[in-house]
Amino acid sequence: MTEPNPPTSQLIPEQTALEIRRIAHELSNSLEVIVQTSYLLGMADLKGPAAEWLRMLDTGVTKALEQNAALREFIKKNSAL
Repeated sequence: MTEPNPPTSQLIPEQTALEIRRIAHELSNSLEVIVQTSYLLGMADLKGPAAEWLRMLDTGVTKALEQNAALREFIKKNSAL
């Protein structure tokens, strides 16, 4: 079930929405570097504590990607852009 869009009077102002979108885009770029690095580390066949640290990194990356997607969706639903 999708939530209805807010009334126009409650939308994020256009300039603010543009800046938030820009920041979210830059965050996506940074996360992509982390995702690719995590993937490459996974190819290294890490042992012991390093393997656990990689699992922790992967979990954090997944959460960060989900949160960034939620932020972008919120901006989309709550701005006129």
